[in-house]
Amino acid sequence: MDPTPIGRRPPRIERPRRADTFVGAFPERRPERWGIPASYRTLFIKVRYRLVMPNSPAAAYPTPFGRYVREIWPGDPGAYGGRRARRPFPFEAFVPVTLADRDFVLTAQTAAAVQDATVATVELNRLHRGNAALTALSTQLLRSEALASSRIEGLELSHRRLARAQYEAYDRKAAEVVGNVRAMQQAIELGEQARPLTTEDLCEIHATLLASVYDAKIAGRVRGTQNWVGINASSPSGAEFVPPPARFVPELLGDLCAFVEREDLPEIAQAAVAHAQFETIHPYGDGNGRLGRCLIHLILRRRAIAAHRVPPISLVLVRSRESYVAGLTAYRAGDVDGWIRAFADATYTAAQAAATFAGRVEEQEERWLDQAGRPRAGSAARIVIEHLPQHPVLDGKTVQRVAGCSDVAALRALTRLEEAGVISPVREARRNRVWECRVLFDLLNEFEDDPVRTTDDV
Repeated sequence: MDPTPIGRRPPRIERPRRADTFVGAFPERRPERWGIPASYRTLFIKVRYRLVMPNSPAAAYPTPFGRYVREIWPGDPGAYGGRRARRPFPFEAFVPVTLADRDFVLTAQTAAAVQDATVATVELNRLHRGNAALTALSTQLLRSEALASSRIEGLELSHRRLARAQYEAYDRKAAEVVGNVRAMQQAIELGEQARPLTTEDLCEIHATLLASVYDAKIAGRVRGTQNWVGINASSPSGAEFVPPPARFVPELLGDLCAFVEREDLPEIAQAAVAHAQFETIHPYGDGNGRLGRCLIHLILRRRAIAAHRVPPISLVLVRSRESYVAGLTAYRAGDVDGWIRAFADATYTAAQAAATFAGRVEEQEERWLDQAGRPRAGSAARIVIEHLPQHPVLDGKTVQRVAGCSDVAALRALTRLEEAGVISPVREARRNRVWECRVLFDLLNEFEDDPVRTTDDV
């Protein structure tokens, strides 16, 4: 979408009234083929947004989704650099619009993308509900999402290293990702509650995110100073983006929480806008990107389209961090429709890839059962196989907990699976033995290396 030429004032666009609604569905799209609940069979319910054509003025001339305020950086006599770096200087910070009572405009192309993403997400959650291994897979998909979300922020870690962390010495990088996993779990659990979301809830998730790392002193605390995004650590000079000054943050967070409570927008569109708004507010000293992606899962669970499994959307976003950042920038510039469409496309791809991966895990489970000689239902060996997606690294105590068996039965099951080649010892030792499922790690690595290719292979 071409930006408004410099010096040309865009035509005045009348904001859609609440009565300007669209109700209907695209007849050529038949979600009932996949058994989608009746509530999802129409593309729109009576909502406070308007459908426009791509060539309409509303689509062609986006207006900035906020305003700039002029601030003065006080300067720091002890800052690195020359005299200029230590002087006070003016800068501009971006204050986004409020969302709780705002109407939204979607093009037909974006509305179709949102519908496709919704169908794919619902279908992922209807997939093989009775299969224990795929039920356990929900935990692994969450870990994949946490790893990818951390990778966007430059924190690289493998699935194997993350899974081994609970059985080995303290690993600081793994501890950061574990904090991300726990924060996502907390966000999803919060999404299941009927009460309204509050700023305090966000602070609690943030505290969980940073609890085990060096940033614990700022965990759970809304910032009281100016922050920015850029390579200059001492001042916002030359920053890529400067969020709103701290005095605006409490009100903006309260408005965002009220927006999350709305039920008159499509779920995917609501998650897209809420995430971009949170990243724009940047309310914490660190961890904003990871917490903003936790908010996506909170909304999808709260709106009940991801009741069992959340698509690992970050897995797709991390494939092109530049495009992801450009999308957030376009949102602030006013191209909300374009950002929602890009987010919906990423959600669709993530849901499709997760469904394909689930099918491959299901096939692998059958091979594991054959290798182990088809253990009887309810036996410790069978239960271990069913829980391998959730516990790819495990020891005797883990087996005792998930299978509800004695230590002797747990060791017997682990030995049987080791002899069958289903699991392998992490290290040779007489005591405190730990095993891992290397085949599952290979599947996870293939899934994460290129989820788009994984989907296309189907």
